[in-house]
Formats: sequence, C-alpha cells, structure tokens
Amino acid sequence: MEIDGPITPTDNYEPLCSEAPPNKRRRKKSIVWEHFTVESMGPGCTKARCKLCTKTFAYITGSKLAGTSHLKRHISGVICPELRKRNQQSPYTPGSRTGGPGSATDPPKKRPRVSQGSARIPFDQDCCSHEIAKMIILHEYPLHVVEHSGFIDFVRTLQPQFSMLNFNTVQGECVALYLKEKQSLLNLISGIPGHVSLSLDLWTSNQTLGYVSLTGYFIDGDWNLQRRILNVVMVPSPESDYAFNQAVVTCLSDWHLEGKLFTLTVDQSLSNETVTGNLRGLLSVRNPLMLSGQLLLGNCYARVLSRLAQDALGAMRETIQKIRDSVKYVKTSESHEEKFIELKQQLQVPSSKHLLVDDQTKWNTTYHMLVAACELKEVFNCLDTADPDYKITPSMEEWKQVETLCTYLKHLFDAANILTDTRYPATNTFFHEVSNIQIELTHASMSQDPFISNLIKPLQEKFDKYWKDCYLVLAIAVVLDPRFKMKLVEFNFNKMYGENAESWIRAVNDSVHELFLEYIAQALPLPALEEGNEGIIKTETLHEGSQEGNLVSTVDGLSDFETYINEITSSQHMKSELDQYLEESLLPRGHEFDILGWWKLNKLKYPTLSKMASDILSIPVCTVGPDSVFDTELRKMDSYRGSLRPATLEALICAKDWLQCESSSSPTITTATLEISKAIVKMEF
Repeated sequence: MEIDGPITPTDNYEPLCSEAPPNKRRRKKSIVWEHFTVESMGPGCTKARCKLCTKTFAYITGSKLAGTSHLKRHISGVICPELRKRNQQSPYTPGSRTGGPGSATDPPKKRPRVSQGSARIPFDQDCCSHEIAKMIILHEYPLHVVEHSGFIDFVRTLQPQFSMLNFNTVQGECVALYLKEKQSLLNLISGIPGHVSLSLDLWTSNQTLGYVSLTGYFIDGDWNLQRRILNVVMVPSPESDYAFNQAVVTCLSDWHLEGKLFTLTVDQSLSNETVTGNLRGLLSVRNPLMLSGQLLLGNCYARVLSRLAQDALGAMRETIQKIRDSVKYVKTSESHEEKFIELKQQLQVPSSKHLLVDDQTKWNTTYHMLVAACELKEVFNCLDTADPDYKITPSMEEWKQVETLCTYLKHLFDAANILTDTRYPATNTFFHEVSNIQIELTHASMSQDPFISNLIKPLQEKFDKYWKDCYLVLAIAVVLDPRFKMKLVEFNFNKMYGENAESWIRAVNDSVHELFLEYIAQALPLPALEEGNEGIIKTETLHEGSQEGNLVSTVDGLSDFETYINEITSSQHMKSELDQYLEESLLPRGHEFDILGWWKLNKLKYPTLSKMASDILSIPVCTVGPDSVFDTELRKMDSYRGSLRPATLEALICAKDWLQCESSSSPTITTATLEISKAIVKMEF
C-alpha cells in the first residue's frame, strides 16, 4: 500500500532523498530488508524485490515513500508462495536444524516476528475460561485437570497472561455454560407444536446410589426429530417402588412438561408391576391419557434384544467357551497366529474375516467372534496338525450348532444395529423389523429340529410378550408412513396370524381412528362435532351461508333443490382427513425418503393428522444411547463422577449431550425428495 502524503522518516523508512551520498544514509533497521532488495526501476521509481519469489513492490515513487507494512505481510508466511511452500515442507520446530525460516540456524532477530493476524487478537480471560469449560465437558476430563501441573505449564506457555482456574472456578464455568444451554433448550421445547415423549434409564454405582437419566424426544418447528438428555437425577434408593416417580416429577417440573408428556419408555426389566402402576398413576393425573393409556408406557427395544441374545449365548455357554479359547490361542501369540495364517493360505480358505477376542460386556462382539470363527472352522479343524500344542478343537456338530445360533443372532444384531445411528430414527422405522423377528422366532420355535426349537422357544416366549406390548404403537407409526399406511400392517399380520389376522388388523384400524378423533377433540374442545362423523366440523361460515341460501330459496320456490345441494356438499366434506389420507395411493418406496419432510410439506393439507404424526413418530422405542445398544450390563457411574455434587454431575452430562447436538448437522431434506414431495402435493391437490 502506498502512502499519499509525505511522512517523517523513522527506523522503518529511508530518507526521502535518493541522491544522498551512501555514507550519509540511515541504516535500514526493519527486519523486512533481510528478505528484500531495493532496485531502481527508472527515474524517480524504486521498488523492493522479494528475494524468494522475485515479486516487486512499491517503495519510492517520486517524492513519496511507501512503508514496510505491505512487505511484512508478504513475508509473514501467508502471502509469499515460496516462503509458504518452505514452511509446509519444513514446519518450524523449536531447536530444529532444517535451515528454514525460523530455524535454529537463522541469525537472532532484533525483534520477534509476529504475524499481523495474531497481533490483532486481543487476550480475553473470560473467553478462554469458557473454552476450557467446554473442553472439559465435551471430553469428560476431570474438573481437577485445571490444577494439574502439566496442564498449568502448557497453558502458561501458550498464554502467560491467562489467570489459571481452580476446581471451584471451573466448576462454576461448567454450570454457567449448562444453564445457558438449558435456557436455549427450554425456549426450543416451549415453542414446539406437539408433545414430548420421555425415555428413562437407570445407572448404578459402587455407592449403591442410582442415577436416573431422562431423555426427551420431540419434533421441532422445522419437523426435525430432536433427542436431548433432560435430567440426570440421583435417587438414594433405586430399588424403591417410587424411585422412578421422583425422577419423572423432577423432569416434568424442570421443563414445564405438565400436560405435554405423550409417552414414557422404560426398561421394564428394572421395574415390577408396582413400579409400573405407580408411574401410570402419576402420569394419568398430570397428563391427558391418549387412547385410554394404551400408548403411555413402552419397553426398551435394545434391552429386550440384548436379553434375548444373552439367553441364546448362555444356552450354548460351553461350546462358545471352546471357540473363545481357540480364538485366544491364536490371537495371544504371534507364532500361533503366523501358523494359523500360513495354514489358512495352504488350505485356500477364502474368508476375509479377522479373528477377534470378544468383549463379554458387548454381545455384538461375541456374535462377530463366532461368525469369523465359523468361516475359519476348516483352519481350526486342521490346526492341531500344524501346531501340536493346540488341543481345543470343537467337534463338527458343535460348529454346526454355532452356525445355527449365528443365523438367529443375525436377526437380533441387524435389528439392534438400527439403533446405533447417531440420528435417532423415527418410530415408523421399527414395525417391519420387529414384526419380522416375531415371525422368524415363531416359526423357529415350532421347528422339527429339536436343537432349534429348544434354543428358540424360550426366546420366542419373551419376545411375544414384548410384541403384544408394543405392536400398537409401531403399527400406528407405520400407518402414518405414506409409503405403507394400512397395507404393510395387513401384509405382515396375514403372514403372522393367517386366518386370525382380521381381528388384529381391525384393532389397529380402530385405534388409529379413535386416536384421530381424540386429536380432533383436543383442537376443538367446544361441542361442534356432528354425531356419526369423524372429525367433520361445519364451520360458522358454511352454516351462515346455508341460512342465507334458505332465505333465498323460500322466495324462489326451490327450497327442496337447495336442501338437496346442501346434502351433497355436506357429504363431500364429511370425509375426514384420516380417511382421505388412507384412501390415497401409496407413495413409491425410495431410499432417500424423508417421512418428517413429507409431513412438513403436507401439514396444511392434513392439519390435524400432521399433529398426530409429529407425536407418534417421535415416540422412543429405546432408553439407551447409540453407544450402549449392545451392552449386557447396566451402565455404571464411575467413582469420580459419583463423587461430584448431583447438580454438577447433571450439568456435565446434559451439557455434553446438548453441545454435541449443536455441533452435529441437523437432518435436511434432500433436493430429490423435496422435488418428489412437491410434485406429490401438487398432484394430490
């Protein structure tokens, strides 16, 4: 940048007179002249040339002298291409001998080189404290980390001005961040058009205290499915019949959810009939029961699948231990593994599976271990010939039984794997998967093979109970999927129940219509419903219009004709939103279909049904997070977190969940789906 007016020479500038004798000129002191040469380009024009990239810059033009700021910017390592290339190839490390700029071989500078960007950033103690709190929350570092000597030295090296925090101050920063995020979430929840559903999970601890985690699920104003941990409540006696009630009351009060709660999903293996009855009684008082309370309490799908998998694995405990020991034999010794791989190559076994020793707290790892071992059973069967020390070979019958076991474990694994997606799926996702498991287990339990029937029958009896408890919620959810509606319910129930399917189908159809009527009643509490018609309200405008028509018809003698026209018009408007929706053609099934996006685009066409859809499609079927879907044990609060104050513990766990939700991208409607949906709306109207 050139300077238009004359300036007073300083340490960074040469005298204006270029004709001054060389021995009279002031010596250049700026560090830029280590990287630039001064060259005369003609009468009255002198430029500075970069020694690295040879680019020239204005220096003296006539009587005007340019400063050196633009030259400093050039060599800061950002603009000069040659210097930038050198820095990338040889990044600066203290004491290095690479010879690049800033290396130990460079002569000492008269003043430190500070990039223009960093020089402009002011130090902000509050901002730094906030970022430390955020780091501790997101990565679950102990609050005492700010008092660790290594951390203190590191921070002081980065910013000597920073005033170090102690345990109490960083605890306050974390709680302040939590309260700020909580207010934002409160604002979001208060503005949603529908209800909130909750899931309840229990964590244990070495102190015999319980920690009840409550997670909220809802559709926001943009029709995105939101999942947030709302509370972590410490309960001194988790075995008490009222422990869960205490946690639920706290959640309803904290988040102003009285009258807005739709359903509650719990792990019913943790509760007995008394606990369930207490919860039902509590919620029926504080919230209106939809569909006579049939949807109110749900069971955890992930925990049901986990218990079935554990039962199946437990039934073959001895055989599985043989395979586990075989895998350990190979994987815990390099020489054993080399012999195993060499034998696999000799036998030309095509499997690409890798052996792994399972983690028995995650049943999916045991499943993967068995699948890999079965594919490599030929190698195991011959391993004793190549390695005489191996003496654990399972028999062919045992291998066959494990393969059969893996066939049924795969159904459970595929079903549970859906729950590991960080973007929690809408409820319509689960009907087909759950009903298929019910069908498969029912058929296998009646198998002529005694091994299969004995293995599967106990599993089928447990899953049948879960199916009878949850089928109605899942069926209503899939009815609200415009790709399936009642057709998938009819198809699966016919496969499942044969000639008895009609009563099951009718139960779903009646429940959908009854629930729709309840939403109509909520929207229009005044007695404006006509008897015998579902959700059809004659508006004041239509009513007044018919009165005006009667006055006119009395005069012209066509009163009978007017009555006839009114009856026809009325019958055309009497078809409810629900019936209209069900009678329309199914949408084509597409891989990228966004059901929430479809309801968002069609909410004006189906104003009442869309409200019902927003509540039904956000009902949780699971109480655990994606990282705990395959757990075989209850989550346990570690001793450090258990030592924190309950309010601090809740702040740390909830704030982490909320910050992670903010950083993850919100679900979006793909362009293709949007265009298809627009075309459908246009066609249907």
